Amino acid sequence: MNKKQITRSPIDDSVYAERELASKTDIELAIEKSHPAHKAWRQTSLKQRAEICHLMLDAFASREDEIAHQLCWMMGRPIRYAKGEVTGTVERGRYMIDAAKEALAPIELDEKPGFLRYIKREPLGLVFVIAPWNYPYLTAINTLIPAIMAGNSVILKHSAQTPLCGEQLARAFQQASLPDGVFQYLHLSHADTEYMIAQQDIHHVAFTGSVAGGKMVERASSGRFLSIGLELGGKDPAYVRADADIAYAVSTCVDGAFFNSGQSCCAIERIYVHSAVFDDFVSRFVAQVKKYKLGRPDDPDTTLGPVINASAADFIRQQVAEAVSAGAKAHINYADFPCNRPGTAYLAPQVLTCVNHNMSVMKDESFGPVIGIMKVDSDQQALELMNDSELGLTAAVFTQDIDAGIALGEQLETGTFFINRCDYLDPALAWTGVKNSGRGCTLSKLGYESLTRPKSFHLKTRI
Repeated sequence: MNKKQITRSPIDDSVYAERELASKTDIELAIEKSHPAHKAWRQTSLKQRAEICHLMLDAFASREDEIAHQLCWMMGRPIRYAKGEVTGTVERGRYMIDAAKEALAPIELDEKPGFLRYIKREPLGLVFVIAPWNYPYLTAINTLIPAIMAGNSVILKHSAQTPLCGEQLARAFQQASLPDGVFQYLHLSHADTEYMIAQQDIHHVAFTGSVAGGKMVERASSGRFLSIGLELGGKDPAYVRADADIAYAVSTCVDGAFFNSGQSCCAIERIYVHSAVFDDFVSRFVAQVKKYKLGRPDDPDTTLGPVINASAADFIRQQVAEAVSAGAKAHINYADFPCNRPGTAYLAPQVLTCVNHNMSVMKDESFGPVIGIMKVDSDQQALELMNDSELGLTAAVFTQDIDAGIALGEQLETGTFFINRCDYLDPALAWTGVKNSGRGCTLSKLGYESLTRPKSFHLKTRI
């Protein structure tokens, strides 16, 4: 009998779901099933694939309320915001469907007498998608839709915290009449995830998660010459220049730091503010953070839910305590948030000043509702501090001088650079990271490149 996977809700630590973990036999059968499915699917037209994928998204959207409720209970997102992931997933999926026509179009070369030359993009085969719990649908759809649109088959492994997501996607694909075996999901242990990656018939692995998880994927695929996409952690900075619209910068940075309880790889985790506007920015920032209502996410009035579990909350509490003991100033009184309870997943937001880069809270990914704000005296100082990280997913500058902002952006070591916004994925742009934030990219036309291989056609038409 297979082992059980237990999912506890951060709402009350109750058991929310139990699923049997796949055995090695289950893994091998799923891979075997994908082969004929892929061979038949790759022969279908792009138009057919698009029609099925659009129908799948229609079916997915039709269960918006059910999916939102599940998200609330599986990962603690306030119910008032949970439907947003459904909407975002559908919008992103439809964009990637439409992008396939151009991304997969043959590349025709200049005319050469007596020859016909062109390059086509062919599917790789079987794509293994490993998705996280914090944005379980949005992260999965980044690879899932383009992989299937490109003619691949897919096996999805979701986090043990969000096991119902694979089931919802499978149900939607079934309603859309996707041929059997083109999309499958498995509930897998960490050990069997590594076993899966090592299988010869896996042709691409798309992993979203921690840096440690990315290293596991690298180890498990060692010697396979495997195509791998890694979207890992972030310690994303924002810089507020002296000329910024302060009210706008505060509102945007607060949301960028605390939405989803700060549990986003591209959440703002550290802010640098020019000394000329520092006091004003901090005062307004703290006042806005104090407006959050921490509580059960199934309460419609809650605007800040629990983090994923008590151990994650304890890690952030430790970061805060260490920073304060080293001289940081905490601006939020936890007593103002009655639902803040040590030893549980319910964690009040915190704003720290008098911080520096010797503190964990300014260098290690927090993945929770805490932010450090540091005073700087120049663009150059801000630039050096923003680049002082092993991670590089996104970075934001708030300014009314767009040219000055772009000049900073050109020097920032980051995958995505924002001016006057943050914590957002535009599906028309490549989603990628530098340094330990990963490699490869998803989204945009470029997102199709890692899911296909080029094949050159060199045809001599005159003999």
